[in-house]
Amino acid sequence: MADKAQVRIVVRGRVQGVFFRAATAQEARSLGLTGWVRNRPDGAVEIRAEGARRNLEMLAAWAHQGPPAARVTDVEVEWSEYAGNWRDFAVR
Repeated sequence: MADKAQVRIVVRGRVQGVFFRAATAQEARSLGLTGWVRNRPDGAVEIRAEGARRNLEMLAAWAHQGPPAARVTDVEVEWSEYAGNWRDFAVR
């Protein structure tokens, strides 16, 4: 599973109330990724995803822009080993 990985992405800026979670789920599903996305109490959006590393890299790149109404100011990306934790991609 050298080509598979897990990523945690924290996106800051104007990212809540702009359909960021729904757009993330759509993007992740289109890339064949599993995991989840949620709003955090501090105003950020957190994404946890697994799948092909190349597709995870594309999701991380997408997160720098997000949906049209979003204004992303910071993106934190942390990589870890693939664990096969999820079966689909959920909005929490």
